[in-house]
Amino acid sequence: MSVPRTFKSAIVEAPRAKTVIKDVPTPEPKPDEVLIKITAAAINPVDWKMRDEPDTYPYLKEYPTPLGSDAAGIVAAVGSSVDSSHLKVGDPVFFQGIIGNPRNSTLQQYAVMPAELAALRPSNITEEEAAGISLASACALVGMYHDTSSTPTKPGPWEPKGDAAGKGKALVVLGGSSSVGQYVIQLARLSGYTQIITGSSPSHHEHLKQLGATAVLDRNVADATHYVSALRGLAVDYVYDAISEESTNKLAIEILQRSSGNKTGKLNMISVIPPSQAVKAEAKQAGVDISFILGMGSLPHVRPISVPFFKALTGWLKEGKFVPNRTRLINGGLPAIEQALEANKTASGVKIIIRPHDA
Repeated sequence: MSVPRTFKSAIVEAPRAKTVIKDVPTPEPKPDEVLIKITAAAINPVDWKMRDEPDTYPYLKEYPTPLGSDAAGIVAAVGSSVDSSHLKVGDPVFFQGIIGNPRNSTLQQYAVMPAELAALRPSNITEEEAAGISLASACALVGMYHDTSSTPTKPGPWEPKGDAAGKGKALVVLGGSSSVGQYVIQLARLSGYTQIITGSSPSHHEHLKQLGATAVLDRNVADATHYVSALRGLAVDYVYDAISEESTNKLAIEILQRSSGNKTGKLNMISVIPPSQAVKAEAKQAGVDISFILGMGSLPHVRPISVPFFKALTGWLKEGKFVPNRTRLINGGLPAIEQALEANKTASGVKIIIRPHDA
């Protein structure tokens, strides 16, 4: 495959600035890396939040920089130490880019990545579907299986006996129709949880049940009492708050407090956004441990679970055991970035996708 000397990238030149399309030099892959031609890239809330709200989401350290950390593509070049039995030129892949690193960002036409973090895309999954898998699934992965101060390491479903780790336990997912929430539900099913309770708008109920939820409540009316009733007396392993607004954080705390099955156990909550001081105070008073997680599979201390997880994903997708988020394509390629970022702010139950090489 021929590789151009330069490619087009959607660049943010300063905090809160709109993107501009520029030509940038094509990087050479390091010995353990692959160069990937990005054929589809997903938009995530963190993309516009870290640009527009840098004080709250300080992930961009240097400017100018591209955004994006979720994509699918084709291997265009391989580093000297990459085993061809793992990846070779022409292989279709999907991957989670690395936030704040221009050469590893995805809202552009090419990116380089460590080879061990690129997963093969099976032929039954489209490029658009694959593009929206990695970031949200890594966020689910870290919250559910990584060792944190309040959530001990659990065997993942890619490990021996990991498919029974949740037997006899319940898991509550707030925001089940979100990108992260859908993957938490599926990983909980693969881990054998007896009860998987979530909430969403009624239009998403049947889809979430197909993914593995055992009970789906109407988020517009359900309160802590409804969630506790759906537990059927089982202990809540933890509440995964995939929305992590102050209202959902407080709902998670109340669910844990009222759960009869947790009277002698620890009360654990996962938050994907740092909780407010008010929430922290309420959690402390209630005896609830909150784990704020950063779902980046590239972090060195996360790779012991992210590398085998992404390897397992290829097989799960091929066998239909893991289903990608539904997608919505924004036409126009990189020049449509601002339209795609705006669309992401109101998207519900779908992943916004662009194709960087489209005109």
